[in-house]
Amino acid sequence: MRTLLLVLLLTLSSVAHAEAPAPYSGTIRLETSQPFLPYVAAVKEAITENGFNIVGLACADCAIKAAFKETVPGNRVFLFFRPDYARRMLQASTAAGIEAPIRLYVTEADDGSALVTYRRPSQVFGAYEVEALTEMSKELDTHVEAILKTAAEKL
Repeated sequence: MRTLLLVLLLTLSSVAHAEAPAPYSGTIRLETSQPFLPYVAAVKEAITENGFNIVGLACADCAIKAAFKETVPGNRVFLFFRPDYARRMLQASTAAGIEAPIRLYVTEADDGSALVTYRRPSQVFGAYEVEALTEMSKELDTHVEAILKTAAEKL
């Protein structure tokens, strides 16, 4: 009887939970209603038009297609920053260097439209509780919003 009860308790405790689409405080998720690939192109242009450097672009669906010949919904992670912000960040906190660059995650919804997920820079850098870093991160919030606005205007 004890064994049966133990098995039952272990089974109940391992029931799967639904995924949290935004597990961190300050995570923003936007439905664009724009087609995925054109929106990706618009984001790329918007980042550079707003004075930032794209330092990386990850494409898991590209890698999966190449490696396994499988098609999965589109996704891109844009990594971007600027040297002047890098200098300010490191002057304020070398520990905060792990938080750069800024990331925008663009995914393809079931209907083919683009979704954008990102963490507000003020939330990410604000966690360090360094005044200069907090001020800088508020500026970065404004820049990210401008990038997303520019991308939307392109479509």
